[in-house]
Amino acid sequence: VVRRHLLQQYEQQPFVSCLAGFYSCRWKRYQRERTEPGKCCCNRECMFFPLLVAAFCFSLVFLYTWGEGKNDYNSFDWYNYGNLGYWFLWSLVILIVAAVLFAYVSLLLVLAMCLLAEGQRLYLHWSHKIGTFVVLGFSLACLFALSVLWRDHRKTVRLSFQVTAPYLHIGAIAIMVLLAWPVAFHAIRADKKVTQVIIVGPYLAILLILFLIPLGMYSPCIREMGTLGPKPALIGHRGAPMLAPENTEMSFLKTIEHGGDGLETDVAISYDGVPFLMHDDTLRRTTNIAEVYPNDAGKAASFFSWDALQKLNAGKWFLKNKPFVGMGSLSKADQKQAMNQSIYTLSSFLRLADSHNKLVIFDLYRPPEKHPYRNLWLRKVLDVILKESKIKRHLVLWLHNSVRSFVQSVAPGFQHTMGRKAPIEDLLKHNIVKLNLVYTDMSSEDIR
Repeated sequence: VVRRHLLQQYEQQPFVSCLAGFYSCRWKRYQRERTEPGKCCCNRECMFFPLLVAAFCFSLVFLYTWGEGKNDYNSFDWYNYGNLGYWFLWSLVILIVAAVLFAYVSLLLVLAMCLLAEGQRLYLHWSHKIGTFVVLGFSLACLFALSVLWRDHRKTVRLSFQVTAPYLHIGAIAIMVLLAWPVAFHAIRADKKVTQVIIVGPYLAILLILFLIPLGMYSPCIREMGTLGPKPALIGHRGAPMLAPENTEMSFLKTIEHGGDGLETDVAISYDGVPFLMHDDTLRRTTNIAEVYPNDAGKAASFFSWDALQKLNAGKWFLKNKPFVGMGSLSKADQKQAMNQSIYTLSSFLRLADSHNKLVIFDLYRPPEKHPYRNLWLRKVLDVILKESKIKRHLVLWLHNSVRSFVQSVAPGFQHTMGRKAPIEDLLKHNIVKLNLVYTDMSSEDIR
């Protein structure tokens, strides 16, 4: 008698095991369930797939929005510095977190698509469910905060599309091509017309949108020869603050070295009447005042005498804190030079600009209440410009608007500059010859 034993053949599926293991922590075959392509999946577990897609979309939108706002990172860090009282690169932290969360949810989505292609039913592990909600909540909260607190950022994003739109369009088409076969496979195998419409409808709608998008692409950067206006002047904002400590001699020399057309700074008045360069109200961020005068670290910069200000170091903080994202490493010589920077006077600043024939523009800060020069600050500044430094008047771009008429009468020859947009008639009326604007405030038509 011959007995035949029918043995069950167990097929190894290492690829599917890895997919299901990472997605749902179901590494064993008996823990998984197959599903026919095109079958409606309406159980509670499968409903997390649309949530995963939504988390991917919103995290992508936020990552792109934040990544393209790199020109404004310093403004964001300044906003936090004003509220928190200490300097930190929060913009870089948010960028890293956004990138990590996007990579995480993208991996989950790829795993889900591969499992569907292999005919496996989706079961998202509870830890990934929490992670998906975290990604979705973080992205929505950040997008909402940007729309409320930083509305100008939307202008930056719109401008960025003039450069990135073609690449984003090609990337979207590539993704749709990759999805074509799975979508068609599930649509053909669907047992109901309604299911086929649900699968194919959104896919065709997105294809139609991608087909029409090129009709709306426009970049004012692409112009006919001879139609582009003159290049705007390149002004070093507080010098070259990514290469040297801001508002120091080294920073301005770096701007000149790199071919800048002009220098920008901020002017305050010391307690004994010496105009000096300082952006912040206090000296905590850009000097070592906490070491030299620890009891006066929160004191307004204008309430220090010039002798006291001269004792402070204005460069060590730059090497310690690295105030900008993407700062390169300095050479040994530059590090040594930065370590020895001190607070710069307005007189020295103007002489430096005059010797290199560079334009100058500055924000003037009126001294606070109870300051001995509160009502004489303008006269002190004009004395330094006209008598002490004797800079060529056409190099001075006068920005301060509240005393413009007085300055035009006592110091003719300055190039008067407006810090906001205004009708041509108003500019001509006030003898305004230049505009100093944020790049997002100027359209291509305004530039022309």
